Amino acid sequence: MKLVRSNNFHNLFYFLIEQSQILYSAVAQNICTISSFPLHLHTFMQAIDLFFKQLNQPKKVIITTHQKPDGDAMGSSLGLYHFLVELGHSVQVISPTNWANFLDWMPGIEQVIDYEMNKEKCKQLIASADVIFCLDFNTLHRTKNLEPLLENATCTRVLIDHHQQPQTEMFHFGVSNTKKSSTCEMVYDFIVDSGHQSTLNINMATCLYTGLMTDTGSFRFPSTTASVHRMVANLKDVGLLHTPIHDNIYDNFLENRLRFIGFVLNNRMEVLYQYNTAIMYVYKNDLLKFNIKTGDTEGLVNYLLTIQGIKLAAIVIDRDEERKWSFRSKGNFDVNTFARLHFEGGGHFNAAGGRSDEGVDATVQKFKKTIQQYESQLQ
Repeated sequence: MKLVRSNNFHNLFYFLIEQSQILYSAVAQNICTISSFPLHLHTFMQAIDLFFKQLNQPKKVIITTHQKPDGDAMGSSLGLYHFLVELGHSVQVISPTNWANFLDWMPGIEQVIDYEMNKEKCKQLIASADVIFCLDFNTLHRTKNLEPLLENATCTRVLIDHHQQPQTEMFHFGVSNTKKSSTCEMVYDFIVDSGHQSTLNINMATCLYTGLMTDTGSFRFPSTTASVHRMVANLKDVGLLHTPIHDNIYDNFLENRLRFIGFVLNNRMEVLYQYNTAIMYVYKNDLLKFNIKTGDTEGLVNYLLTIQGIKLAAIVIDRDEERKWSFRSKGNFDVNTFARLHFEGGGHFNAAGGRSDEGVDATVQKFKKTIQQYESQLQ
């Protein structure tokens, strides 16, 4: 049948190509041609299991995560690192920024490169990579200054994440599952589903348990499913020692942090009982006064949820370049949508983050005004 190059036909054919699984491979190459008439198309993120076969040939691999990585971000990155090294790949973990000192005990942490401290080296590594794994973030902008390098990378990008509304057009392969407790659980699934469960060792188990434990609030959050406990049981069979991990994460701070927490609870907390909401705000001078470092404010917002009747907890911290918000909720109040609509953020249904270019006082006033429209939802 002879094709007629009419505009209507062109538009119809464009649509059919995007929808057709038959022409999926052509779409994935980002270009399709009718005669000499090119159609430039967006790629689709293919299912993660289609990537498994690529694990069989040694590759240069970069693993990265979001800025200021927490237990799940670093745990999933290092867990995957140990797995890929076991398979014979050349692997480098790059963090967009520095990380909390309480993660420095993790096996393999000494191999992680801080992009902000080693920009040229990181650029060279990314330029020569075959694969980049992107863990525990849904959009590239969460990697801060690393974003343009990832966006312009010519190699294969693979996403493993559990946050809502992923930027799927930026990844060749991936999995995004908001029902999963953590990215560490998803990396564990990746290892098992790819047929390599026998490679699990104590280093992988230690790293993966770290993120599993921290992202489930020590297994108290609703995301703690039966599969989470089965994973822990399997990691224990590998030889996991869980007590030292809890000690390193929760009992590994300096005196100044405890005094800082006492100060902000006493001087920087407000309880808005009409809205079943508690808020805390931290000024830059507060951080300097107590010599607060990266990670020292981790989990501070959770103190607010321990107040009887509180359904929404929020904390804003004055950082150099912006004000950073953390939101937590109980029950059916969706802080992911709240953060997206009002504070340029997002995350999970009951745990999300946001940001503001306004000063602390101004953004706090905005928050107080905003929650008035949610009064009925917070009762």
